[in-house]
Amino acid sequence: MANGQWYPPEWPDRIRALAAGTLTPVTPKRAATVMLLKDTGAGPAVHMLRRSTSMAFAGGAYAYPGGGVDPRDDDRAIGWAGPTRAWWANRLGVDEAAAQAIVCAAVRETYEEAGVLLAGPTGEAVVGDTTGADWEADRAALVARELSFAEFLDRRGLVLRSDLLGAWARWITPEFESRRYDTWFFVAVLPEGQRTRNASTEADRTVWITPAKATAGYDKGELLMMPPTVATLRAVSACGTAAEALASAPGRDMTPVLAEARLAGDEIVLSWPGHDEFTKHVPPTASPAGPLPSGAPGGPAAQGRPAPATPSDPTGGAPA
Repeated sequence: MANGQWYPPEWPDRIRALAAGTLTPVTPKRAATVMLLKDTGAGPAVHMLRRSTSMAFAGGAYAYPGGGVDPRDDDRAIGWAGPTRAWWANRLGVDEAAAQAIVCAAVRETYEEAGVLLAGPTGEAVVGDTTGADWEADRAALVARELSFAEFLDRRGLVLRSDLLGAWARWITPEFESRRYDTWFFVAVLPEGQRTRNASTEADRTVWITPAKATAGYDKGELLMMPPTVATLRAVSACGTAAEALASAPGRDMTPVLAEARLAGDEIVLSWPGHDEFTKHVPPTASPAGPLPSGAPGGPAAQGRPAPATPSDPTGGAPA
């Protein structure tokens, strides 16, 4: 059975254009995404959202809260607690300004899309309930970029709790993609007293699901996901608790993963270094409109059609 690996249908043509020298790669934008975890009787569960099936890019695919860096995320006036910016710069492989921006993006996007805020009045405390009209007004202003994250924290008398995050992985969108991101993946434990909700305009549902159940759904072709999502889920599944995942993050390899594509005759071979399960062989006859080998680019998932969303959906429909 085909798995739930998602690819845009235009990838084969763009890969051939890149190989021919007629396509110039765009510079990737910095982004951050967070695997928010909580403990359950079956082990840690991760908060995931399903991108709206109407979206042109990765419609119907499951992912984590996240998004691009706001140019104001490197505002030096931001309240900060936890490891220093210099420590984060070394961990993330960037300079201090970029490190702050990436960490801020992770915290800000988690609040914008899941309603969870990794911040507190001091470096030893974290906010509790973040629901209510006043909180929602501030969240909406952040989403609209009417309010910077530094201004939001200052208004609330809060400091960003960088110690509540753990850097987990780094993936860069392939050079042949038209929209590219250099994305840092983080893990975090759901703060006590807070709860997730679907606050994203790009998601049509959210779930709490164990990594093992999510990857099993992917393997059966029942859940659509992109390679970075699957790879990070498989890695987190080795952790017995949410706290264990956070504690193990400093030991994770942050070497960027960048997809490679080469021509073997008329066939395209697409691979991700260190992640052989995602290697695909795309024949020259590949067409988005026709049948393709299992999981190949241009298949049904790549056309934006969602995986089956029935009562037997392996996510169980568990609300966030």
